[in-house]
Amino acid sequence: MSPRDILAAIQAAEREAAALLLQAREILAECKTGRRDVVTDYDRRVQALLMERLSAAVPGARFFCEENDRHDDLLAEHLFIIDPIDGTMNFVHHLNHSCISVAYTHFGVPEAGAVYNPYVDEMFSAVRGEGAFLNGRRLRVDPAPLSETLVCFGTAPYEPALIGQSFALAEKACRAGLDVRRQGSAALDLCSVAAGRAGVYFELQVSLWDYAAGALIVAEAGGEASRADGSPLPWRGVKTSILAASPENAKAFLKMADSQSL
Repeated sequence: MSPRDILAAIQAAEREAAALLLQAREILAECKTGRRDVVTDYDRRVQALLMERLSAAVPGARFFCEENDRHDDLLAEHLFIIDPIDGTMNFVHHLNHSCISVAYTHFGVPEAGAVYNPYVDEMFSAVRGEGAFLNGRRLRVDPAPLSETLVCFGTAPYEPALIGQSFALAEKACRAGLDVRRQGSAALDLCSVAAGRAGVYFELQVSLWDYAAGALIVAEAGGEASRADGSPLPWRGVKTSILAASPENAKAFLKMADSQSL
C-alpha cells in the first residue's frame, strides 16, 4: 500500500472509532501516574478498534500506543503511533475538545498521519511530500509575525516541576503575541498552527503519540516542529518539549525565550 492508501485506512478507522466518543455519557476515569494523568475505558476501546482495523489494512504492522504499554520497535517497516484520545481530561469533563491521532512511519520515517476532532468533524491529515489538509482543503501556516498571532501552550500537567516554567514562558508569549490559549490537546494545538489559527504552540513535556501525526501535518503546512530549544524532535519514544510555528515565528519564539532554560 502507498502512504496515501494507508492514510485513507487511518482516516476510516478514526471516523469509525470516533462514534465511541460521541456516544459517551457517563465517563469513569482511572488514574495512571497521578491525578492529572487519567485513562478511561473509551481510550482502551478506541485504541483496540484502531489496532484491529489497521492490522487488517496493513498485515504485520507494528504499534506504538499510549495505552496498554504496546511499544513496538520504532524502526519497524510498518508502524502506527496511536493516541486514542488526545485530551482525555477534556473528554472526561465533556469539554468536547479532544481528538484521535494516528501516525504511520516506515523504518522510522513519518509518512502519513491524521488527527480527527469528531466534535466539529475536522479531519487534519498529511502525507509526506504531498501537503497538509483539513477536510480536503490545503493548509498553510500563518505568515503573520508573532506579534499578530495567538499562542497555544500546554502546561505539562504530568510533570508539576514544569508548571512554573510553563506559565512564565506563557506570560512572555502573551506579551509578545496577541494572547495565549490553553486548550488541553497537543495534537489539536499542532493542527491549529498548521491551519493558521495560531502562530505558535509550545509545551515543555509531551510524548511521541502526542505529536507524531501533528508534527508531520505542521511540516507539510510549511511550518516547523522541534523541541522548545529549536533542536530536532526525538523519535525514540522519550518525553520531550515541543515548539511548532512558521520558520519566522520559531525564530522569534526562541529569541523571546532566550533567558528561559529550555
